[in-house]
Amino acid sequence: MNPLDLITTHPLALPDLLALFLLFAAWLGIGWFTERPPAGRPSVSVLMTRFRREWMHQFVARDPRIFDGNILASLREGTAFFASACMIATGGLLALIGNAERLRGIAAELEFNPTANTGWELRLLVTMFFIVNAFLKFVWAHRLFGYCAVLMASVPNDPNHPDATDRAMQAGDLNITAARSFNAGLRSVYFALGSLGWLAGSWGLMAGTAIVLWVTWRREFASTSRRVILRSLPPPVLSDLDAVQASRPRPPQP
Repeated sequence: MNPLDLITTHPLALPDLLALFLLFAAWLGIGWFTERPPAGRPSVSVLMTRFRREWMHQFVARDPRIFDGNILASLREGTAFFASACMIATGGLLALIGNAERLRGIAAELEFNPTANTGWELRLLVTMFFIVNAFLKFVWAHRLFGYCAVLMASVPNDPNHPDATDRAMQAGDLNITAARSFNAGLRSVYFALGSLGWLAGSWGLMAGTAIVLWVTWRREFASTSRRVILRSLPPPVLSDLDAVQASRPRPPQP
């Protein structure tokens, strides 16, 4: 049975539709709010962008640069680990979807009683959606960290070289973009876990969504790590290409 057959043969009840809407609204909403927080209350993800750019400033003058290479290698290892874990989870979910009878037996022992109109397979497809999305985000983050490594390697060893700072800032912007993709993958993993609450019914899905939303918000806006980061922030730097363009002399006007 393909996913389209599951959707057409298992129409969702109104509570299930409402729970699904809340799940995806929370997922999209917290992602948008994390990357675009109010100016007076930045998220951990936004605060770390300053430190990533400061890293590139220090990188220009650091000699040797083995330390920076080790940090970037650890970042790539983290993305590779999560991407591998998502592949394993996707395979496990596909196996469960193909053997839903066994899952029904386990659920019966736990006294879960889903309605006949909503199949277990469809519920697992929602979880698999988040896992696959996380896999794609982690793979892209891994590739962007690789691009960042190449740009860092192209930074001249002389900190007074006219291209040194510009290329370091390019690497910093790629590093920030990779981190955004990595954070988006982590959020998808969180909400994949929350979506498993649907196995206990629509109320279970709503509860799982609420728990994951609270945990995600707290880690970005009310965690101990955020208070530590706020103790001493690097000075703000012009974002993206603005700093590069400002540092270059203007061409002569005709």
